[in-house]
Amino acid sequence: MNSKLFDELATIKDTSKATQFLYSRLSDTCDRILVGDAIEFSTEAHKGQYRKSGEDYIVHPLLVASIVASIGGDDDMIVASLLHDVVEDTGYSIDFIAKNYGSSISHLVDGLTKITEIKQEHKTTSKKDDEKLIASALSFRKMLIASIIDIRVLVIKLCDRVHNMLTLDALSLQKQKKIAQESLVVFAPIAHRLGISILKNILEDRSFYYILPKNYQIIDTYLEKNRDTLTLLLNEFIDSLKKHLLSNGLQDDDFEIKSRIKHYYSIYLKTQRKGVNIDEVLDLLAIRIILKDANSCYKTLGVIHQNYRPIMARFKDYIAIPKENGYQTIHTTVFAKTDIYEIQIRTQQMDENAEYGLASHSKYKGDTEDSVSAKWLKSLEYNSKDITEFYELAKNDLYSDDIIVISPKGDNYTLPREAIALDFAFMVHSDVGKRATHAYVNGEKKSLLSILKNGDSVKIATNKEIILRCSWIDTVKTSRAKEQIKQCCKSKIKEINIKSNINILSNLFSDDKSLVKELLESDEELQTQLSSDINSFESFKELKGKVKQHLIAKSNFLGRLKLSMTTLKQKELDNFYLYSNSSISSVSFDYCCHPKIGDEIVSFKKDKKTVIHHKLCHVASKLIDENTEMVFVEWKKHKRAKYSLIISLENKKGALAEYLNYLSKYDINLNMLQVGNSSDEFTSYTQIQIDTDIIDINKIKSIISKKAKLIELYETKDAYKGG
Repeated sequence: MNSKLFDELATIKDTSKATQFLYSRLSDTCDRILVGDAIEFSTEAHKGQYRKSGEDYIVHPLLVASIVASIGGDDDMIVASLLHDVVEDTGYSIDFIAKNYGSSISHLVDGLTKITEIKQEHKTTSKKDDEKLIASALSFRKMLIASIIDIRVLVIKLCDRVHNMLTLDALSLQKQKKIAQESLVVFAPIAHRLGISILKNILEDRSFYYILPKNYQIIDTYLEKNRDTLTLLLNEFIDSLKKHLLSNGLQDDDFEIKSRIKHYYSIYLKTQRKGVNIDEVLDLLAIRIILKDANSCYKTLGVIHQNYRPIMARFKDYIAIPKENGYQTIHTTVFAKTDIYEIQIRTQQMDENAEYGLASHSKYKGDTEDSVSAKWLKSLEYNSKDITEFYELAKNDLYSDDIIVISPKGDNYTLPREAIALDFAFMVHSDVGKRATHAYVNGEKKSLLSILKNGDSVKIATNKEIILRCSWIDTVKTSRAKEQIKQCCKSKIKEINIKSNINILSNLFSDDKSLVKELLESDEELQTQLSSDINSFESFKELKGKVKQHLIAKSNFLGRLKLSMTTLKQKELDNFYLYSNSSISSVSFDYCCHPKIGDEIVSFKKDKKTVIHHKLCHVASKLIDENTEMVFVEWKKHKRAKYSLIISLENKKGALAEYLNYLSKYDINLNMLQVGNSSDEFTSYTQIQIDTDIIDINKIKSIISKKAKLIELYETKDAYKGG
């Protein structure tokens, strides 16, 4: 069932056409007599009832049943779809349904009716301040309660919501947005969890249309304007791909190739996450190759990678390691000439599973202990009646990169997926984040490293003092948290640099430590130098000269004599360069901290040995305050890091040469270059491979993006880790 069929569904307004459409979607094995009887009964039951748009009410259940049939729903589901509003909106009881259509169909209808009943109860109890959140949460909880009977209730309810979204224009703008928000936050994640991508995509796109109409229009305009060009590119690539597959032993009937342009909401999420324009979305063009078996999938992958250069950070093998919802497909993204294509490789069965998810499995039907339905429900913690647990189903499978977290006051905070409790703390207030000690997630005490899920209720406990967590900067997901942690740690590092460097210089230059300390603490220029880096001979000479002038002014003969005799020698031990005027024979680590290569470090002298600590180690801080003798230390330079990146440059003469010259100033070597096509303003998709001494990937990102639009960056050695 493709988007064109959804478009057709949205145009059907009369009973006759809706009935014809349903019959066209029924399978050959469907009990058409049973379905026909349900159509006749439901039509009579809803006689005289109309929707907001004016058409006969029966059109709605007919088209819901059509969607259910299209995604592989069984006869009971199709009939229950036709009857799903009968008990609620007419005089017929659930007992009547059970008597005339059996217990299997009646319990599906009963589950759907309960969902509606609970929603109606909510309308009289919700508070205006929390209305949007509570409405979505209650709707979600209702479906969980209903699904305890049979998971098929969820599938029918999803189809019901899809048709409602297709006919939302009849409602007010306020209701349109409210229903769209609920669909995006509650229903789309359920479709994702069930693996029904075709419903997930339509729910996302239709919700996107009503929630962010301007953003939707930007994407729509771009795609309409460029549709012919994009279609041509897809067709050319498919022709090329077919030739390679056929020349490598595959026959015409061994595979099917489908092409598409990404759905709108997916494109929007990509632009938001990457911070790029729509024309910079890498996998805007997508190809799907359907094969007969898994072995053919891997053979096809080999052919593709032999003939088109892959972006290995985007390679994922979900056939070998399926997703939790059973999704299986090989994903790869490749360059073909100057364009980039996302390719999905799967079998026919995998394709049906990906499109229709749980609805395509006959084994999910029923309620035995070993059924997929029972196991899926058992994996959920749905027993708590606390409001903070309302979104439990969606928590692990949110459709987008955003989640909603609730404060104790009921305020909503939007965070990226995989955000931790500390991200939330900084989102509430920078001071809360700096002083946070732990979190209470849904009333349970948790570490600040705990990953938050959609709908979590979070409370942060704080300390009076600021707590440094510099090693967590790569763990938090929000730029706000990263920046705040960075600033705190930068300030602390500056303080430690000054203290440790005063300690080192005092021991080097004079027996009178207080004299040198007085000089260094009174000179702002020296303070700046001390707070950064003095682990070089040039910096040492400059400082030595300033100290000497100060001692002359103080008429300190012994100090000047010692200063004249002071030389700084470089000693290479293990992974370090040590700078001292005394003998050092070995390097060791203490057990209090474990600095990694590249971390900020300090070194303390103990006889002829030196002990290395992380600069932010609490033991090191204590030793510095106690004026324990220290020596200069720095890491030895290691093997240069290698990166692959994709950028867009300004479309002007000499732009590439200018950019390469810019990179050379940072001692960044160019290993490979491929220039893509040009647009009005930018040269698109220039792929570069570089090597550099810079091992901090965030630092290299900063350098790269100063003079170009950075589309993609990953370390070459980590190519198979994905991204």
